[in-house]
Amino acid sequence: MACAGARGQEVVKIGQVGPITGPIAHLGKDLQNGARMAIDELNAKAPGIGGKKVTFALLTEDDGGDPKQGTAVAQKLVDAKVSGVIGHLNSGTTIPASKIYFEAGIPQISPAATNPKYTQQAFNTAFRVVANDGQLGGALGRYAAAVLKAKNVAIIDDRTAYGQGVADEFGKSARGAGVKVVATQFTTDKATDFNAILTAIKAKKPDLVFFGGMDAVAGPMLRQMKQLGIHVPFMGGDGICSEGLAALAGDAMANGQVICAEAGGVEDAGRKALDDFKEAYKKKYGIEVQTYAPYAYDAVMTMADAMRKAGSWHPDKYLPELAKIQHKGVTGEIAFDAKGDMRQGTLTLYTYSQGKRQLLVVTK
Repeated sequence: MACAGARGQEVVKIGQVGPITGPIAHLGKDLQNGARMAIDELNAKAPGIGGKKVTFALLTEDDGGDPKQGTAVAQKLVDAKVSGVIGHLNSGTTIPASKIYFEAGIPQISPAATNPKYTQQAFNTAFRVVANDGQLGGALGRYAAAVLKAKNVAIIDDRTAYGQGVADEFGKSARGAGVKVVATQFTTDKATDFNAILTAIKAKKPDLVFFGGMDAVAGPMLRQMKQLGIHVPFMGGDGICSEGLAALAGDAMANGQVICAEAGGVEDAGRKALDDFKEAYKKKYGIEVQTYAPYAYDAVMTMADAMRKAGSWHPDKYLPELAKIQHKGVTGEIAFDAKGDMRQGTLTLYTYSQGKRQLLVVTK
């Protein structure tokens, strides 16, 4: 799990996986940048674990958002004898990869995967630092009913583990709040033409459209909604809730039209730490945080904190410390329940105005 480096220092290898090619490469790169930022900060402090000087090394792999590629790179990281893994981003890659890490006894912290199935497999190596789809979709469904006063909604999902999961939870919550689901349609995570499903939806006259999927699909969908004259609120989860959505949608996104939820966030008391992180990120990389960088940063720091507490970077030694960790991160307090979910999973709802993401509310 480690090897001797320069001047006798031990090298602790941390794997990191996300899609750094393909339509959501900008989100995968955001995740990677957050993890890299944490590694650089750790190494700048000349860290020690169990009385030994160590250097952290980040081993990054590209899963392309594809489940088969995800399991292949997971095995590659196991073979490289990493001490832990930060990733994956998509639920559809995180879930199959988690079995490989579990069988190897390697702790995995996802900064992004929200499908409940990930932590329902009884894998004691699986953790996440974001809320799950039950919390995410539930909050959006309640908001649609109580705040947006939606009566009739249409739901579209991209048939991925993430998209279908968050859409199902939204539908369940919306129906529970008295909202009628008048249309249910499906697409894929690679589709670009939505005219058929949007035309069918328009005929049902919904007063809100919910999309379970990622921003690379949501942007073109918003463009085609405008072309077809579907001028209603558009909701989605953290997959669409990026700084890049406005550019993907072009001039098709009206101010306040999009409401989305990030599967994490901080209340007022913790806002300065997160703002400081975003400022440091922009200074380091010359770009804004998209969505996942703070969670990837916190995932690395949480894992390193568990290693320090255990006095070891060996998975079997620090895993018990990780399971009971209480880490103060830039995204808030990180502590896991028995399944590996966040004990205090917060959600942040956003809208967009003048092409910029604007905070609406932080909730639990």
